[in-house]
Amino acid sequence: MPQRFRRAACLAVLLTTGVSCAKTVATPPSLPLDMAAYERETADWRVKRLDAIAGPDGWSTVAGLVWLDSATYTIGSAATSAIALPVGHAAARVGTISVQDSLVRFAVADGATVLADSVRVDTITLTSDKGARPTVLRTGSVTLRLIERGGRRAVRVKDSSYVLRTDFKGLDYFALDTALRVTARLIPHATPRTVRILNVIGQTEEYRSPGTLEFTIAGKPYRITATYEGRDTTQYFLIFRDSTSRTTTYPAGRFMYAAHVDAAGTTVVDFNRAYNPPCAFTPFATCPLPPAENTLPIALVAGEKRYTGPHGSTLAEVRRD
Repeated sequence: MPQRFRRAACLAVLLTTGVSCAKTVATPPSLPLDMAAYERETADWRVKRLDAIAGPDGWSTVAGLVWLDSATYTIGSAATSAIALPVGHAAARVGTISVQDSLVRFAVADGATVLADSVRVDTITLTSDKGARPTVLRTGSVTLRLIERGGRRAVRVKDSSYVLRTDFKGLDYFALDTALRVTARLIPHATPRTVRILNVIGQTEEYRSPGTLEFTIAGKPYRITATYEGRDTTQYFLIFRDSTSRTTTYPAGRFMYAAHVDAAGTTVVDFNRAYNPPCAFTPFATCPLPPAENTLPIALVAGEKRYTGPHGSTLAEVRRD
C-alpha cells in the first residue's frame, strides 16, 4: 500500500475510534472456547468476587480511614478517639498508635485485648501493606491495618459486623458475551515505564507498566495500557473506563486482570471479568482512576454492573466527571 494511503487509513481509524494505528499490530483470532467449562469457571470467579466484597474481610466491612502524621492517636469506640471504632463492636479504649519518622507503633490500652496473627500483643511495630506481611491488629469484630498511598500512611479500620456489610445488596452482572473475551497482543514499551495514576482522593501513585495491550472488538482496534499491581508481575492490572460508565457501570471506571502473555506475546482480555473498584462499596477506599488513554470509546456491556446499594461512589463521580 502506498505511504499516503497508509497515512489516510490510520487517520480514519484515529477519527472513528480514538486509537492511533501507527504501531498497531494485528491480534490473532480468539481460540475455540468450551462454553460449559467457561460458564463454570465464571460462576466460581463470581463466588470469590462476592467474598471479596461481602465476606468477613471484604470491602463492605471498611468502617474508617484515618491519615497519620507525626503524632499519637487514641483508638477505640469512645467519641473522643482519634481513630474511631464502631460503637458496641470494640472497647471504648483499645490503644494508641504513635508515629515517629519511619516507625509506626501500637500500644494496647489497659484492659483491652488485641491480637496480631492470633497472638495477643502489648506493643508492636506495624508493617504496612507495602510489605510482604502487613500487620493486622484484631479486637473483637474489628481489624486495623497500616496502609501507604501516595507517600502517606493511614490506618484502615474494618468491622465484619459493619452496617455496609449487613445491608449489602448483592452483585449484578451482564449476561456473558464471548465476543468480549478477546485475544490481545502486548506491545512492550521501548524502555521500562512508570505510569502516574490519580486516585479518588487526589493523590498520584506510580504503577510499573510493561506495555500496551492491543486487541480488536467487532473489527475495530483498541488498546489499554497494562500495569503491574504492587509486586505482582504474574498478571496485568487493567484500569479502564468505557461508555457504560455513564449509565450502567460504575462511573469512575472498572478494574480487570489479564494473565501474563505467553511465548507468542498474547493473552486473553475478558471483559466479562470486569469488576467494580472498592470505592463502589465504601467511602473509605483509595481507588486509582483510569489513565486518560484507558478510556475506551465503546460500550462494553459485560462484567459487573453498577452497585445499587449504599456505597461511596459520590466522591469518585465528582472527581471523574
